[in-house]
Amino acid sequence: MIVAIDIGNTETMIGLFEGREVRDSWRIATERHRTGDEIALTLRGLLAGPLDGPLDGSTWDVERGVVASVVPPLDRAWSEAFDRLRLPVSRVDADSAIPVRLEVDEPSSVGADRIVNTLAVSVLYSRNAIVVDLGTATTFDCITADGAFLGGVIAPGPRAGVDRLAERTSKLPSIDLRPPARVIGRSTVPALESGVFWSIVDGIDGIVRRILAEWRPDHPLVLATGGLAPLVAPHCVTVDEVDPYLTLRGLACADELLAGGGDE
Repeated sequence: MIVAIDIGNTETMIGLFEGREVRDSWRIATERHRTGDEIALTLRGLLAGPLDGPLDGSTWDVERGVVASVVPPLDRAWSEAFDRLRLPVSRVDADSAIPVRLEVDEPSSVGADRIVNTLAVSVLYSRNAIVVDLGTATTFDCITADGAFLGGVIAPGPRAGVDRLAERTSKLPSIDLRPPARVIGRSTVPALESGVFWSIVDGIDGIVRRILAEWRPDHPLVLATGGLAPLVAPHCVTVDEVDPYLTLRGLACADELLAGGGDE
């Protein structure tokens, strides 16, 4: 088995894979000041077996790790954590030997998560695609069936509007992001819930339509991923499929291509 780790600005996704099958997954907060020892202890606990398994001290048989990170200050700590666990690890970035072409003006600035999403689309779907990744930011990746990243759009993430309203207004409360029962709210909180949720949904649909009008790919697939994708994407008329593990699955594909070789 391998452990795939997607280190994002707000959350870190950890997936346990047997081949390309997700056996278990976890989502933890990304904390920039964590030490390698702290991360190693967290990983050791997570890999001690499934939460609903027997309490017999058994562990998952993990052979190595593969990491994509958009938080450079944490890279060293995660490397130290794998060293403490005596596990080899590979890091995926713009220089990795994987069949992804970065057809943009500044290839070195492309985030590792977008590179991994490109690999996942080309290997697992083999279709021209727009990947809508709902994280701290909402990114829209234009990806060809043969693994070219053509660029895309970066917009504020789903929580950004909610947090901004709570910070900048004295009478508007913070709210949970959820589908409202009605569009027209009859009090402050339902009105906020409706405005925030539908502005996110309609914003996604609007940007996807604009991308398709400019790019005009053959038989495009619109994929939504990220932690909030299962909540938001079903209400988007332009989204064809939700794949919450797309980035982790891309990391598993990268591990296959890199043959488990570590570069840390």
